[in-house]
Amino acid sequence: MVTISILYPNGKGTRFDVQYYSETHMPLSIKLLSAHPGFKGVSVEHGLGGAVPGSAPAYVAMCHYLFDTVEDFLAAFMPLAESLQGDMANYTDIEPVIQFNEVLLNVNVRCP
Repeated sequence: MVTISILYPNGKGTRFDVQYYSETHMPLSIKLLSAHPGFKGVSVEHGLGGAVPGSAPAYVAMCHYLFDTVEDFLAAFMPLAESLQGDMANYTDIEPVIQFNEVLLNVNVRCP
């Protein structure tokens, strides 16, 4: 199992529309990418603060796709890359950092 992390570094003068990202872009990308059988889930996060109280978060937002393999992610994403990447201008001017990760441990807590 792998995660594909898309990280948006926080920076002075950068633009990131959290509402558009969470209500428009991500639902679209989830709908499209989840059609692939290797898709296992996704986590979308908005940075609240850094380790020092009152400090800015290192990343304004993060997305972590969970797939069986990197190849599954690429097979799902590449045919959609132009349209998904083309939508980025609608929510940010930040160049994302993308990282592929091997999942060593994944624990989910059930809420009542």
